[in-house]
Amino acid sequence: MKCELLDPATVGEIIEMALSDHASFDQIRTLHGLGPDEVKALMRQNLKPGSYRAWRRRVRAFADRREVYK
Repeated sequence: MKCELLDPATVGEIIEMALSDHASFDQIRTLHGLGPDEVKALMRQNLKPGSYRAWRRRVRAFADRREVYK
């Protein structure tokens, strides 16, 4: 998986983008080459379990309301 080859600064940037309500998975793919499944795996590895679940719930809720979101 490409996530394992990323330096800590890049991992931090990807996490920040993923947590942001303004960045989509497509934007993360364009900048860093990671698809949605890889971003989810990276988030699972780097967030606490409760924080990861809360992020996934928020992403799903936004996706239900806006088609172009993550």
